[in-house]
Amino acid sequence: MIAAADTLKENSKEAIEKLHEMGKETYMITGDNERTAKAIAKQVGIHNILANVMPEDKEKEVRKLQRKGKVVAMVGDGINDAPALAQSDVGIAVGAGTDVAIETGDIILMKNDLRDVVTAIDLSSYTLRKIKQNLFWAFFYNGAGIPIAAGVLYPIGFLLNPIIAGTAMAFSSVSVVSNSLLMKFYKSKI
Repeated sequence: MIAAADTLKENSKEAIEKLHEMGKETYMITGDNERTAKAIAKQVGIHNILANVMPEDKEKEVRKLQRKGKVVAMVGDGINDAPALAQSDVGIAVGAGTDVAIETGDIILMKNDLRDVVTAIDLSSYTLRKIKQNLFWAFFYNGAGIPIAAGVLYPIGFLLNPIIAGTAMAFSSVSVVSNSLLMKFYKSKI
């Protein structure tokens, strides 16, 4: 009797736990039989298992999840995963995987470490927060500064010197750039 099985990636359990802490649902879509899939899923803490899925059907399973209103991030490393990576909202290819998976993925993990999925999601959220903050400050400065520079306060005797208006505009850009530079201090949750 010969038995063969894929081994779990070293930090899979920790990555799945962190994804659950972030409020993310995890699914395992695999061609393995149900018994093997359940055993592996139990080891890492995945509760949603789609087993006995043929390679060409992984894409269909991603579509089904999307039709249910879910935003799907697919993580894969093989030729069989490429169509599902392309169909998903965000395809995350493991850098140690096949060239086809890497070409298809939107995000490529440089290391063979699934914890980087958590970091990618967290860093994306952090970047989006910074973009929103920068937009707020840019609109705030322009919303207040342009009417004052245009002379809206002139009827009450206040006229803004063009040098001060130019300085305020420059300060707007400096505040946005400074806020963006704070991203340099980002620390991963893992």
